[in-house]
Amino acid sequence: VTAMFRDPTFFRAFRELVVPLLRTYPFSRLWVAGCSTGEEVYSFAILLTEEGLADRVRIYATDINQSVVDIARRGVFPLDKMQEYTQNYIRGGGTRSFSEYYVARYDGALFSPSLQRNVVFSQHNLVTDSSFSEFNAILCRNVLIYFDKSLQARVHELFYNSLVMFGILALGSRESLRFSPYEDCYEQINGPEKIYRKVR
Repeated sequence: VTAMFRDPTFFRAFRELVVPLLRTYPFSRLWVAGCSTGEEVYSFAILLTEEGLADRVRIYATDINQSVVDIARRGVFPLDKMQEYTQNYIRGGGTRSFSEYYVARYDGALFSPSLQRNVVFSQHNLVTDSSFSEFNAILCRNVLIYFDKSLQARVHELFYNSLVMFGILALGSRESLRFSPYEDCYEQINGPEKIYRKVR
């Protein structure tokens, strides 16, 4: 299940708590792990555009399934979802008219190619593949709920090793760092929205 600006309160918290941290870097990398068909990727591309960070943050969007990565790369979403996504966008702190970001084509909403300028789409398996860069923020929301404890531990190790010191890890609303091997390596900066910062 995915949607643009899903859990709008998370996006509001990201603007308030994480964006100021990203501003402290001349350039940063953000990993959307388990990006599915790309709704979250475009949501973050829009958010970073509005915050004036689009040219200073590269988004890496990965998923195990190459066919959904290909869908994400196309940037076309169902037109009948735009009303819902617009409401999410507004509640998530959007500062413009959401319709500025897409044009209606046939039964789809084609999102502006400019949003992809600093996005890298790639296939990646969270369980078997290793880290491929150093990240200032990793967003993996509602993916780990499908993994058992041992696989979750492996993914947490990957994320820990991939994050810079004081980097941000964001999990889904039904996920937590509690009882993970890396629980003590992070501080919670927003409990309800599951936003953590690596501190050791």
